[in-house]
Formats: sequence, C-alpha cells, structure tokens
Amino acid sequence: MLIPKKNRVSIYEYLFKEGVLVAKKDFFAPKHPDVDVPNLHVIKALTSLKSKGYVREQFAWRHYYWYLTNEGIQYLRDFLHLPAEIVPATLKRQTRPEAQRPRPKTAPEGGPRGPGPDREYRKAGGPPGGDKKSDVGAGATESFQFRGGFGRGRPSGGFGAPPPQSPQ
Repeated sequence: MLIPKKNRVSIYEYLFKEGVLVAKKDFFAPKHPDVDVPNLHVIKALTSLKSKGYVREQFAWRHYYWYLTNEGIQYLRDFLHLPAEIVPATLKRQTRPEAQRPRPKTAPEGGPRGPGPDREYRKAGGPPGGDKKSDVGAGATESFQFRGGFGRGRPSGGFGAPPPQSPQ
C-alpha cells in the first residue's frame, strides 16, 4: 500500500520513541489515537515491518500489539538518522522512588492483643478430645450399601420388565 512519507515517518518516530505500538483492528477509523495518521496506514506500515522481522506482532481482543525487535531498532535508527544514544522507552530503566512508607515504631493503639475469642480459630489443636482423623472417609458406618438409581437406566428393569427385587 502506498503510504505518504510524512505518515510513515510519524509512525516510525512514535514506534521508536515508545518501543511498542497498539492499534485497534478498525480499518475504517479516520485517525489512530496516538499517531495523527489514518489507522489503516498504521496497520499496514507495521504489517510491512513485521514481514521484514523488525517488529513482533500479537493480536488479542481486536487489537494489534507490535513490539520493536533489536533489528527493528537498528533499522529505524538508520531510517530516521538517529544517534546510537537515543533508545526506545522500553529499553530505558524505570526510576522508582526510594522513599518507603514509614513504619510505626510503637505498638498499635490499645496495646498488644492477647488470646481472645476472636483468636480461638488459630489454635493448632482441634476441640479437646476430638480426633479429626477418625471423622474423615465414607462415614461412621463400615458397611456400604448400593441401592438403585433414580429410575434412569437399565438395572431398574427396562423395556417393560418389572424392577428387580432387592433382598431384605
């Protein structure tokens, strides 16, 4: 597709500055939200860069995501005549503020909390004299009894036959 050079340069400048570009899959959108060019030009220019291996493309939920590769950084540097000192924002270190949230040095108001009714659940043992191990399993009875189903299926007597009699 023929894209005007000023549009191609503005797309490439934005891509190099940010390192990533997102575009909604809407070929009829008049303008891209971040770059002042038609959305179709953005999609087609970056599809061209993808075919050359300069960007990596992902598509999810009707949006294209393009990430600049190392070869793409070099290509755009040559295309835009930029020095090697300028790098995309994705390669820059994030500066985090060193100020931590101040921690109180004294105990919370009301003093330290001792064991109370709200802390009973934290005890390691269960109720006194209760053994949790014996309560797990199929139940307290040791004999299992298999009964018929709910009337859906062959064992209850299908095709007009009387249901089998259970021994009592």
